[in-house]
Amino acid sequence: MRVDIKRLQREIDELAAISEAPAPVVTRVLFSEADLRARKYIAGICRQLSLTTRTDAVGNVFARWRGANERLPAVGTGSHIDAIPNAGRYDGVVGVLGALEAFRVLKESGYEPKRSLELIIFTAEEPTRFGIGCLGSRLLSGALPLAKAAALRDRDGHDLHYWRRRAGLARQSLASVKLPKSCYSAFVELHIEQGPLLEKNGLPIGVVEKIAAPSTLQLELTGVGGHACAVLMPERRDASLAAAEIALAVEYAAKHSGSPDTVGTTGVFRIEPGAVNSVPCHAWLEIDVRDTLLRTRDGTLKKIETAIRQICSRRKIKYELRKLNADAPAICDWRLVETVEAVTRERKLRPVRMISRAYHDSLFMAQLCPTTMIFIPCRGGVSHRPDEYSSPAQIKAGVEVLAGTLGRLAGT
Repeated sequence: MRVDIKRLQREIDELAAISEAPAPVVTRVLFSEADLRARKYIAGICRQLSLTTRTDAVGNVFARWRGANERLPAVGTGSHIDAIPNAGRYDGVVGVLGALEAFRVLKESGYEPKRSLELIIFTAEEPTRFGIGCLGSRLLSGALPLAKAAALRDRDGHDLHYWRRRAGLARQSLASVKLPKSCYSAFVELHIEQGPLLEKNGLPIGVVEKIAAPSTLQLELTGVGGHACAVLMPERRDASLAAAEIALAVEYAAKHSGSPDTVGTTGVFRIEPGAVNSVPCHAWLEIDVRDTLLRTRDGTLKKIETAIRQICSRRKIKYELRKLNADAPAICDWRLVETVEAVTRERKLRPVRMISRAYHDSLFMAQLCPTTMIFIPCRGGVSHRPDEYSSPAQIKAGVEVLAGTLGRLAGT
């Protein structure tokens, strides 16, 4: 198997040029013009490889290399191509274009799969449009109730059906997205680590054995506005100050959870009216809390909810708190982990078992079938920034391991 890394790097660069912002920034929000163009670009490569493609009602794309025995559950792989604002070119993309390159090298080697191999390009892995990540894989696995999905709104008030209609997907029912648990025999996702451990330890391949549990809170605060000179300090009910205090409470709760893996982030912080001489009357926060243990993750959420209640009571601020998700961690299949390790060693590479503190579509695929992930290093552990980078040699190693793993799994 010979990976053509120049070809793969060219495709990564060409896809990065499809963006809502000028280079080196990559931004592709769900069903934006750039997202739709990126999907067409990937579809063109799938046609070149003679893959059978379909798109479901929420925009998940499936590209299948039909095996000799189509009655057997397929082997799945894939990732996402949407990108948050001001992102880089490797997050998710390595797992999509890398999987297509893995298909190529298997085909070029004369390999003929017994089981079908299927690439999944998951819709809206990033939470940019609706504030909830892994929208496509949540619906595939049944982790997100249809009523909750239908009720999702973006910051302009547009719901999921609005965006499905713009993408030409509204004729299909959302109920058709969910897959049966027998549809895949295994799922393996190639991804950049989004952390510094592989690079720091000089290791080429990480094999994921556990994926952290994410949760997301949306908070709306309502105070009382007024002219900056007219509302004296003792009378103020400033929504932005309550929001700032809550953001600090998130940090405190995460730092004092008792677990080194707890992280808390107030990634969205908006206020109105946004004038220098006006007391803020509204604030909107979105809070992300993650851990590899449910006990400490949920304990941190409770501390944050208590702090919100106390801060808003003391400052006389009304609030509306919504918990978008509070997911369980995924334990990866030990047989798959061992298979990836064996393939890695056959390539004369040294694997290491890892925990994924970022969550991925694999978190939800693990509810459908045995799942694991292959990590490759990224420079400085940096991700979700334009300077995100994995070298051609690191990507090549990851694709070689993925190809070998897929070949072994689809041959049984």
